[in-house]
Amino acid sequence: MEERGRLKVLVARGGNLAIRDFTSSDPYVVVRLADATAKTKVINSCLNPVWNEEMTFSMKEPVGVIKFEVFDWDRFKYDDKMGHAFLDLQPVAAATKLRRALRLTTGETKLRKVAADADNCLLSDTYVTYADGEVALDASLRLRDVESGELFVTVKWIEAEGAK
Repeated sequence: MEERGRLKVLVARGGNLAIRDFTSSDPYVVVRLADATAKTKVINSCLNPVWNEEMTFSMKEPVGVIKFEVFDWDRFKYDDKMGHAFLDLQPVAAATKLRRALRLTTGETKLRKVAADADNCLLSDTYVTYADGEVALDASLRLRDVESGELFVTVKWIEAEGAK
């Protein structure tokens, strides 16, 4: 596969996560994109963990859906599910094409609004922006199939040198 860029996924933090042990949880996040998987570290006894971990995926285009699965680490049994969320990269791909069409190279620009709706996991509307050579989307995600929990992530697309 010809690499045209890198997709950086920052798993910043979680909020109001579900209790899966007696009074707390030991959460970590599994990030899946196409056939690639990455995982954050475990944060012990915390319902509002801060990971600030960045994963990088080489890609031809910023397409597909990123899946986030939150688990409670357990020493002696299977890890418990703590919800999941997804983020469609289509707005990032569209904003990347717009950035190319506008020939943006410097400055900071809001390229596209992404509205929260029933078909996505966004907690609130957000924007795809361009700054410092990166197309970025900050997202607050509502975890699904769980009683509570949010995930705060940033996705950045960085085109390879010379990519058109």
